[in-house]
Amino acid sequence: MPEGPSIVILREQAEKFGGQVVEEVGGNSRMDIQRMAGQRAGTLRSWGKHFLVPFDGFTLRVHFLLWGSYRIDERRGDGKERLSLRFDNGELNFYSSSLKYIEGDLDEAYDWAADVMSDAWDPAAAKKKLRAMPDTLVADALLDQDVFAGVGNIIKNEVLFRIRVHPESTLGSLSPRKLGELVTQAREYSFDFYRWKKDYVLKKHYQVHTRTECPRCGRRLEYRAKLGKKQRRAFFCGHCQKLYA
Repeated sequence: MPEGPSIVILREQAEKFGGQVVEEVGGNSRMDIQRMAGQRAGTLRSWGKHFLVPFDGFTLRVHFLLWGSYRIDERRGDGKERLSLRFDNGELNFYSSSLKYIEGDLDEAYDWAADVMSDAWDPAAAKKKLRAMPDTLVADALLDQDVFAGVGNIIKNEVLFRIRVHPESTLGSLSPRKLGELVTQAREYSFDFYRWKKDYVLKKHYQVHTRTECPRCGRRLEYRAKLGKKQRRAFFCGHCQKLYA
């Protein structure tokens, strides 16, 4: 599943389509995709894991789910585009993605302060939300898009390793300092992720995600196929990452 930094990269790559008229629409989506034909796209936006193409009065929201992908100015060649938007200056193609229309003003639909990659990100608001759910596991909290929009499983695993917190720790057991580290690193690691992915070196920087040995202590990392209510994969060091409970 593409995480927030990957969606920001897509937004930047597709920026040239902002202000352009959709000349042709295709794809196998059952949604009324022809609604976009002849419409002029506004400035492309993103929120968390959502890619947003605004039009007059409505917005196309693209979510890539687990296996979604996109192509700009090219196609995969299998004819399985979920949606294809052709402009005078190129085309934008989506595969295996969830499509939805958002009606009206995007500012009413989204809390931009919850997006860890946004200039509007509000760490104080995130801390307030976290303090209101003391029994929640930190692993689940980091994946809560209402708190950390854009954070996915890779960022979750790496952030918890950075701050030396076991994924099964509860929020209420963390000190104010540790809670602050959690919020700070959710954003800072997301921007590291963004830079590394743009340079095609992201996986080289994984410390625990998909790894087997702790880079700090050399012990074998622990792996859980389904951890917490979110039931997502967890990679962590049971020695270096303290369990707060």
